[in-house]
Order: sequence, then C-alpha cells, then structure tokens
Amino acid sequence: MNKWWNEAVIYQIYPRSFQDSNGDGEGDLKGITSRLDYVKALGVDAIWLSPFYKTPNKDGGYDVADPRDVDPRFGTLEDARKLFEKAHSIGLRVVVDIVPNHFSSEHKWFKEALKSPKGSEARNRFHFYDGKDANTPPNNWISLFGGPAWTQIADGQWYLHLFDSSQPDLNWDNPEVAEDFEETIRFWIDLGADGFRIDVAHGLAKEDIHVDHYDPQGLSDALRLDVLMEVEKRNSYLAKIPFFDRDGVHEIYRKWRKIFDSYGDREIMAVAEVWVHPPKRATLYVRPDELHQFFNFDVMNAPFDSEYLYKSISDMLNLVKEQSAWPTWCLSNHDSERVASRIGSQAARAMALFVLGLPGSAYIYNGQELGLPSGEMSDSDRQDPIFFRTNGKQKGRDGARVPMPWSGETSPFGFTNGKPWLPLQNDWKEFTVEHELADLNSSLNLYKRALELRKEYFLGSGELTWTRTNGLLSYKRGKVEVLINISDQEIPISGKVILASQTIADVLPPATAIWLLS
Repeated sequence: MNKWWNEAVIYQIYPRSFQDSNGDGEGDLKGITSRLDYVKALGVDAIWLSPFYKTPNKDGGYDVADPRDVDPRFGTLEDARKLFEKAHSIGLRVVVDIVPNHFSSEHKWFKEALKSPKGSEARNRFHFYDGKDANTPPNNWISLFGGPAWTQIADGQWYLHLFDSSQPDLNWDNPEVAEDFEETIRFWIDLGADGFRIDVAHGLAKEDIHVDHYDPQGLSDALRLDVLMEVEKRNSYLAKIPFFDRDGVHEIYRKWRKIFDSYGDREIMAVAEVWVHPPKRATLYVRPDELHQFFNFDVMNAPFDSEYLYKSISDMLNLVKEQSAWPTWCLSNHDSERVASRIGSQAARAMALFVLGLPGSAYIYNGQELGLPSGEMSDSDRQDPIFFRTNGKQKGRDGARVPMPWSGETSPFGFTNGKPWLPLQNDWKEFTVEHELADLNSSLNLYKRALELRKEYFLGSGELTWTRTNGLLSYKRGKVEVLINISDQEIPISGKVILASQTIADVLPPATAIWLLS
C-alpha cells in the first residue's frame, strides 16, 4: 500500500532562519505560517521543522530543555497549533524533529541530577560514572563537536555527552526515559504533527562505557562532524564506534511504531537520521515493525562523479527493496555545506533534476530551491559550538543556516525588520524569492516546474533502468528518460525535452541534466 511519504517531497525549514515576524532578528513560528503559501506553491507535499522547543540554544535548538513546549524566541504552543492548522488547510503535512539522544543541561532532569547523590535515580537518567582516577574520565571517547565526551562535576563524577557539554546523553536503559519520550510523541501527534524526524537515531544505545576505544595513532581526530560529511573517511570509522548503531536501538523503535500505528488513518511517519556502515545496517531501521524512512547521506555528500552516483543510487535502491521500503534523496540540510557551494551552481541545478526523478522521497532544504550558496561571514559572527570547541579549526555549520532572502535590494532582504541573527550577504539580491519568481530561468522556477512534472510523469512509475556511456549517466522511468552530463564534453541528444537544468539546443552541455519524453 502506497503511503503519503513514499514518494513525497518534503521541505525542511530551519525555523530560526526562515522568517522573522516580530523584528527580533530570529525566525519564528508565526513567520513560518506567513510563508506557507509560498511553500505550497513550490509544489511540495510536507514540511519538516527543525527544533523549535524550549532551549538555551547552545546548539541551534538541538539542546532541548523541554520537548513539550515552544521556546519563547519561536512563539507559543498556540502558534504551533495554528501553524499545523494552516499547513493542513492548504494540503501540507508537518514533520517535526525529535531529539532522543540527549537533553539540554537546562532540562529539569539534569538540574535534579546535579543536586542528587551518586547512584541516585536522578543520575540514572543520564550516564554518570566515576572516573578511572580523580582526573581521568571513564574512557577516552571524544565528542563529535571536538574535545572529550566527558565533563566532570563538583563531586568528582563524569557525565557523557557525545556532542556539546551542554547536551548530556540520556540513558535509554532507564524505563523512565522511554516513557517520557513516548509521552512527547503522543503530545505532538495530538497537537497536529504528521510525523517525526529522529535526530541521532543511531546513537541511543551505548555499550562498553568503561572501555577505551581510540588508539594513540590519531583515530580520535577522525570522529568529527566534518569527517562525517566525507563519505570514505566516515565509512572507515563508523563500524568501529561503540556508541553508534547498537542493536538495542531497534527495540525502542518497535515500541514507537506501535504508537504511530495506533493513530490509524492519520498515517504518522518517522524518518531516521542514521550514520551507519556498512549501508545495509541502515535498512534495519526500516523493517516492517520499525521506522518508515532513513536519510541517505551518500548522495548528499557525493562528488559530481558518474560512477560514484550510479553506484550509490543503485546500491541504495537495491538495499531498501530488501525491506520493501522506499529510499530518500537530499542534496543539502542544516548540517551540511549547501549543494550550490559544494559542487557549483550549474551542477546543483543538474543534480536537482536528476534526483527529483528517482523513486522515493525527496527532501529540499529551505533556500536550496533558490540555488542559495552557503553564507560567508567573519569569525566574530559565528555561533556554532563546533567553531568554539575546536578553537576555530572547524568553521561549523553557520554557513548552511544563514537566513532566507525574500525580497528587496539590500540585506536582510525581507527576512526581518531587525538585525538578523546571522548575516545575509549584501550581494544576494539575485537569490531573493522576489527576484527569482520574475526570472523564468531561475533556480526557483526550475524547481517549481520540476515538482509539477514529477507529479505528472514519475509518481507511481516504478523501477528504473540505467544507461552509462562516457560521462553520460541516465535512467528511464515510465515515459521519461533522465540524463545528466558529468563529463567535460558536450553530448549530442535527440528526443522531446520536457525540462532542462540549463538552456540547451541539440547537445547536452557539461553539468546539465534533462528530462526526455520517449
């Protein structure tokens, strides 16, 4: 049975950077609601909201202090309810983030833990342990944000945090943790959410807490968020990490699936952020009694290379088929360099056409449809904890989170009436929604046309067949053949072109994709 998410196009909104409604320089829920007609006109099926929960905002909202309340910077629970209602009224579903690996150090549980004695139930909700000695943590694990994964408190114990020290990891062996998150899931579904994106879905179960893992030959330097964006390096380390992709996570998701299914015709879905290796391990998360989708990061971080794209796409199609699941495709998100900066603006347009014809769900990160590059800024403007924990060695993710440019001649281009929390570049007039709507050849109009034709030609058209010759990579689905030129030569073409990433004649230029009607 075909569910709504199987072939949906889902638009990711980073709330702080989408639209400010009150002039404080930060996007908010009312701002998002005011722009939903734009999102609907783009042609997508659903939105995914990055966290908007109560937070001290040490990590862009992924440090959650109360998972069942809205942070005042974003509005109120009533604003969230109205956003859901508006989205549903115009035919958009809403997916929200859930962050089960850790809480903020400002969460009431962690505050209680700091005041409670060793061995208390309050501390058992997290990973508190004595060190090897007075000055040595329980093991030598490191944080993905740089530095040790342990912080010592006043009585000498250490607590685990795989990310920032303000994000203590939760102990999922404690039934109280599981019960609390089940309550959170029901809370948001009852308020109107149609699904969940599960942050660090592979990280909940921890093993071998008292065992050192990293060798002295530099392995500890490899487990960093920037390395996770490099496919070959990532895969060489992931299988060795003792706190990722442990079998215990699957029982958690089996219980969650029962909650999702209990809502019947609401068709609640869940998509997992999973960094695993080998890739076959990811399919365990979409077994029939677990989650519905997982993000495919190999294409998001892929080089603009014909053989690599063919192998990563065809391998993923074969893997998910084993579980009778559907794949996902994305080119950018809030944690990665924007695709237009990573592979170039022309290649980014071509890749958009190439992935939008593939079977499965496509995820579009806000601003991607504009061809928006990563933002550039001075170090004094940066806010990502990665930048500070690595003493500036890693620039962090702020470039991907720069606010949306909507209209006007100068920064902040309609995003806010105040000072934006991250600077928009002064030369971004050509990237504004206003400017691109008026330009028939713009990236925005390319996306709008592609999403319209995707519904007409690709939905329900089934499997694909490949053709590969001299840098030309193509596949056929139904009545349409999708071609992308990854060579440095022009390639002759014939047939009826229904859409092209660039203006073409009788040849396909390098870094160009087309849809041909057969």
